[in-house]
Amino acid sequence: MLLHCNASCTSTFSLVSSSLRRHDQSEDSQDTVIRRRHNARSLSLFTRHNRDLKQNKNLNESPETFVPPRHDDDRSKLLELSLVTRRTPQFPGSIYAQSAADPDIASSLPSLRKFLGEGESEREMIAKAVEIRRKVTKEIIRESLVRKGRFGITYATNVTDRLGEFVDHVMIEAAALKRLPEYSETRFNIRARTVIEDSNFVPLVRWLKYHEFSYNRIGKIICMSKGNLDSIRIMIEWLKTIHVKGEFIGVAFLRSGDNILQRSREELDEIVEYLESNGVKRDWMGYVVGRCPELLSVSMDEIKSRVDFFLKMGMNQNDFGTMVFDYPKILGFFSFEEMEKKISYLKEFGLSTEDVGRLLAFKPHLMGCSIEERWKPLVKYFYYLGISKEGMKRILVVKPILYCIDLEKTIAPKVRFLQEMGIPNEAIGNMLVKFPSLLTNSLYKKIRPVVIFLLTRAGVSQKNIGKVIAMDPALLGCSIGTKLEPNMRYYVSLGIRIHQLGEMIADFPMLLRYNVDILRPKYSYLRRTMIRPLQDLIEFPRFFSYSLERRIIPRHTIMVENRVNFKLRFMLACTDEEFERRVKDKVERRERFEAGLDSDDSQLLDETISDEEIAFSDSPDE
Repeated sequence: MLLHCNASCTSTFSLVSSSLRRHDQSEDSQDTVIRRRHNARSLSLFTRHNRDLKQNKNLNESPETFVPPRHDDDRSKLLELSLVTRRTPQFPGSIYAQSAADPDIASSLPSLRKFLGEGESEREMIAKAVEIRRKVTKEIIRESLVRKGRFGITYATNVTDRLGEFVDHVMIEAAALKRLPEYSETRFNIRARTVIEDSNFVPLVRWLKYHEFSYNRIGKIICMSKGNLDSIRIMIEWLKTIHVKGEFIGVAFLRSGDNILQRSREELDEIVEYLESNGVKRDWMGYVVGRCPELLSVSMDEIKSRVDFFLKMGMNQNDFGTMVFDYPKILGFFSFEEMEKKISYLKEFGLSTEDVGRLLAFKPHLMGCSIEERWKPLVKYFYYLGISKEGMKRILVVKPILYCIDLEKTIAPKVRFLQEMGIPNEAIGNMLVKFPSLLTNSLYKKIRPVVIFLLTRAGVSQKNIGKVIAMDPALLGCSIGTKLEPNMRYYVSLGIRIHQLGEMIADFPMLLRYNVDILRPKYSYLRRTMIRPLQDLIEFPRFFSYSLERRIIPRHTIMVENRVNFKLRFMLACTDEEFERRVKDKVERRERFEAGLDSDDSQLLDETISDEEIAFSDSPDE
């Protein structure tokens, strides 16, 4: 092996020596010295460049002669090279080549005065120089983030591109340092790095990134500080003391205004203490400030005026505190003129100032709705459905959120669905007044599934579905799994067939909304104590709507004592006075029949009572 290695080394050395000898011979034979190997393309470019240099030899020998670049891009590049303090890398064939003896790049470049010529003013020259100096400053900031902050190049570039005002601040401060004796002989790069280090810029960026600030917010916040970077850290620590968390710290900075960093901590503490004294709890303060940072930029006098504006409407401190917590923008986002205009519009529905105050305390989001874009189109739509002014007032009081949702996307599709079921507009208007929550239910997750359930599972016919929904729109808000399905199964378990159940629901739609635990004792009393057949219940499903203790048992006891009998409809669907009159008439007829005073067969009182005499004013049990 040793012999083989020696032989290989010897052969390799001989090859290298022979190649060197051939290279030296080729150098002697060529006019131009080539010190390294080139590929075909670079060699042709290098040869062509040397040929051009020989042709322009006389021009290059005169140092005082300078031909300005033809294009503006070349001029800007040359100006930038003149201002750069670091030596730029050169490549073979560079136009502005530097020799090893050049002290800096300026030795091989023409002077700025010759470059600009007589046609450009000193102001333009200064403007170009400042712009180039700004680029150099940005590069220094980016380099500081990469080397000292250990940030990635992409992240450092993204942050630096968003620091326009801070770059100017560093540039101005670095130029001002030249007046000091210890920095009078230093370069601009050293002074700029000194300014960046003294401002603790890199640790601040690291700290902001740790608190989940994006580079967009980092750039905006640093530019807001106007060079006073310590104020950013102080403000963030104060926001944490009032429980502002997460991304809302950045939101509070960007939306609170430019003067947030100039305000003292005593002023901010005074605002927080005043809100806390008027019902806004300390634990809520972070949520309020995070959603409405504009509170931190207004004066204390304006805060007091806004609080008094709502307290004069009849609110107490508890109502005011919960209102601000539910919708923080109501306190610091809208102008007084805008709020007064909206309150005046709400009063046109017939509400007093105290009513409007209670309404805003219940649903403060009304203040964020536009009159022209939200309220007026909705009022016109309600008029189209036949809803009166009193009906609109009831909708506003019962479900004020309807005046905040989108008309075209939320309300109109549901109304069109009801119209497709055959319900007329007036009936739809009455449904909305009776049950405003209908418009807040989801069309595809709540309303349509309930309608499909009534048609396919509950036995309601296509002809009666519109009647059922119009009579009891609250059915559309019931849960199928926890309310409608268990009730339907209970009625079927009693022996009621599906088509019979559909007829019962068409006659009394509330049948599906009762609690099964309330239905069981009533049905047990009907079958075991009253000994009534199931057909009586099918004919009069409203039986389940009357109270067992206050209506059914007392009247059945009276009927047993007087030995009379009525159908369920005539027994329950009347007032107490009417029921006593019927019982008395029935007893007198029976006594005359027993005494033989009536030769004809006694006609039952039940058949003489028409449905028009029956009163359905009793409220059902829930």
